[in-house]
Amino acid sequence: MSVQIIEKDGAPEWAVLPYAEYERLLARLEDVQDREDATAIRTALKQGDEELVPAAVADRLMRGEPPLRVWREHRGMSQQRLAEAAGVSQAMVTMIETGRRTGQVSTLRRLAGVLDVDMEELLPMDETAAD
Repeated sequence: MSVQIIEKDGAPEWAVLPYAEYERLLARLEDVQDREDATAIRTALKQGDEELVPAAVADRLMRGEPPLRVWREHRGMSQQRLAEAAGVSQAMVTMIETGRRTGQVSTLRRLAGVLDVDMEELLPMDETAAD
């Protein structure tokens, strides 16, 4: 690597290197970051802090199916069981799933807690696309 060091007041201030070498360094740094990210994800999966979402669930969400229904069915729960566990009515679960109601934040938070997902996962795709 051919680097030119520029000093200021007797101390190194700048390192100048050919652009091709800069690009190679940047690519290597990105590879290192990718490996660190992958290790962190594997660790989070092992510890149960993250989960892999099956493609079928992701596909249903991307097609615009009601997120509450998709996650509820993925967790193998009936509307009644989810409602009871979250302390809401089964009618409210139905209304949220059919789009007749959006649900208050406190309701969505309770439903998300039972389903073990972030509350944002229960919002329709068009509401989360702006993030």
